[in-house]
Amino acid sequence: MSGFDGVTVLTPAANQFENCLRCHGTGVGKQVLIKYGYLPTRLVFTGDPLNLVPQFSPTATSSHPVAHDRSSPLPQPSLLVNMMNLNGTASSRLVGSRIFCTDCHNSDDNREFGGIGPVGPHGSIYSHILERNYQASQATIPGGTVTNTFPTPDLSPQGPYAMCAKCHDLNNISANMSWTQHSRHVSQDGFSCSVCHTAHGMSPGAASLTGERLVNFDIKVVAQIQGAPISYNRGANSCVFMCHNAAHNVDGTVKANVVASPARAPIK
Repeated sequence: MSGFDGVTVLTPAANQFENCLRCHGTGVGKQVLIKYGYLPTRLVFTGDPLNLVPQFSPTATSSHPVAHDRSSPLPQPSLLVNMMNLNGTASSRLVGSRIFCTDCHNSDDNREFGGIGPVGPHGSIYSHILERNYQASQATIPGGTVTNTFPTPDLSPQGPYAMCAKCHDLNNISANMSWTQHSRHVSQDGFSCSVCHTAHGMSPGAASLTGERLVNFDIKVVAQIQGAPISYNRGANSCVFMCHNAAHNVDGTVKANVVASPARAPIK
């Protein structure tokens, strides 16, 4: 099995992610196929966007804690104490400071979280071998009308963002406990978490995007505006870009029904 770099041979692997990185690290031949499910294109990425090594690295700006302990200095008000079972009851697994690849990529009826099927990523009814439903919003053109939306969504572990609900209290998020515009965008307009957040992690960020809290926009959905870099300012709770036919301007104002501009290329 391979080490954290996806190349170094370990016999045996000491951690689950080392086994996964044998194919999902620096190796060649990885493919993006429609049958695997929708794949966002992130604004910031390093080299091969399918190489998960820099996304999970301890030097990543932020990441889900797969290869290292959770260490964000920012509060995490939505985190649950225990991961949720498939039926929405609390499991015996603590959310803790580490998670496994198989906490997300697992059989959709696995026994570990209350099902009757095999444990592990053997197969799932959901895209990307996800254990639970996770719908990604898309757009007609970057910056334009957002499609695949779920206004007033089911925020339970059976809803469109069930994968997130395994570890995060979506009602807490909808109550704007971590960002003042979650309710507007998620609960009212029904935009997916995937528009703004990358699922694995973010390699070192750019000046306009620090990558805090896994914020790394899908540029198939958002687009550049007024020549300004696509950006997010946590302190001001503001973004600068075109999305859902609305201009999110540098001065913090938002103007609806604006013609979308071409998307900016990813930052490599």
